[in-house]
Amino acid sequence: MAQQNLETLRQTRIDKLHELEKLGINPYPSKISLTGKLIKISSVRDSLGKDILTAGRIWSIRKHGAVSFMDLKDDTGTVQLLFQEKALPEKFSILGLFDMGDFLAVKGKVIKTQSGEITVDVSEFEILTKSIRPFPSTWFGLKDEEERYRQRYLDLLLNDDVKEVFKKKAIFWQSMREFLVDKGFLEVETPVLENTAGGADANPFITHHNALDIDLYLRISMGELWQKRLMVAGFGKTFEIGRQFRNEGIDREHLQDYTQMEFYWGYANYEDSMKLVEEMYKYVVAKAFGTLKFKIGKHNLNLGEDWKTIDYRKTLIEHTGIDLSKASEDDIKKELNKRREDYKKSDKKGRLIDSLWKSVRRNITGPAFLTGHPVEVSPLAKRIENDPSYVERYQVIIAGSEVGNGYSELNDPIDQAKRFSEQEKMREKGDLDAQMEDNDFVRALEYGMPPTSGFGVSERLFAILAGKSIRETVLFPLLRPEGGE
Repeated sequence: MAQQNLETLRQTRIDKLHELEKLGINPYPSKISLTGKLIKISSVRDSLGKDILTAGRIWSIRKHGAVSFMDLKDDTGTVQLLFQEKALPEKFSILGLFDMGDFLAVKGKVIKTQSGEITVDVSEFEILTKSIRPFPSTWFGLKDEEERYRQRYLDLLLNDDVKEVFKKKAIFWQSMREFLVDKGFLEVETPVLENTAGGADANPFITHHNALDIDLYLRISMGELWQKRLMVAGFGKTFEIGRQFRNEGIDREHLQDYTQMEFYWGYANYEDSMKLVEEMYKYVVAKAFGTLKFKIGKHNLNLGEDWKTIDYRKTLIEHTGIDLSKASEDDIKKELNKRREDYKKSDKKGRLIDSLWKSVRRNITGPAFLTGHPVEVSPLAKRIENDPSYVERYQVIIAGSEVGNGYSELNDPIDQAKRFSEQEKMREKGDLDAQMEDNDFVRALEYGMPPTSGFGVSERLFAILAGKSIRETVLFPLLRPEGGE
């Protein structure tokens, strides 16, 4: 019945469209023919007593005999329109062919009604777009999340709170770019299609290049190995913001394609990077959210305070009793079983350690830097000189989640080749997240890369601070085809 009613309403609007065409009115003109400088609706209030030209979408219609009121909305606000038959004797009847959702341009004087409402007393008007599908009247109470994502344009149109999220997200990335450029970093672009997917522990998407007749991978990092090649080439500070792709599961904090930023800084180590990252987060978050204080689930945190540093090994001992310097794979598996955490039977020590840490991490509020990672979970990081079982790496921990990862980059080509080889053996045994060998990158390192610190952060940070799932903070998340299983 609902579908039948929709089709009836849609047909009524199509009939109105044809009526407009019979009157010689184009319901889809390419531009506004009314003369004057077009102003945004937010500027109408400042034009009291003046004649103005504005345009937008009809948001409501109220008819009272020889007078008709409409609300007109654009991306800056809403204003009331007044149509009087005595002022529009030849065109007033055309208003009956207009519906909520149509786009309209109007000219008229800005007045204030007896109730004090700013109103445009319309002297001329023209239709810009005829809407033939009515808005869902129950949209605000719609429970079907999938349908909201599928028709995200309606979700954004009818829910200002959703639209506000994406305005904040735009500021989030713009301010990060602004911060890095101000610090002397050069924005670069690196390949999205790669012969070898490198720079992260992740399962890549595979595609085929017809012209070259070769299979390629969609990148799983924001050009990590490419940006390090730029360090070899003599660049001092680089960064990239873009989309990357990982063929993995979907949950509140993970999607297959998402935005990430990575920077690389020559002649700096992970401690230099930590100072810069703390400053950057405070700057970006204040710009995007207007505050540094957040309540996220059970966590209350203030990003404006000095960030503490916590040690990977000591934190695991404190929370689990597991000492990584002594624990076997079986010890770690027993603890994971006790915590009812999933893992694969084929997982080696590095993957098991990572699973255990993620279980512990959920209870850490932060903001904090986690340091002292074991080498098994960090195939691209430089070893700590006096303790080579651990690396110069850090992760940003906020509200129980990892929202940033950096380290002193490994620039020893012999050590890097050995670690790649160990990762490749893991892949051969079925670990699709293990890193691939990249002999060309090793060759680049053999020419010499200066001491370098790198760091990456994804849009997970924004989603967590916004109190949303990452899927909710993507404008058009990937969905199965409509009607698909």
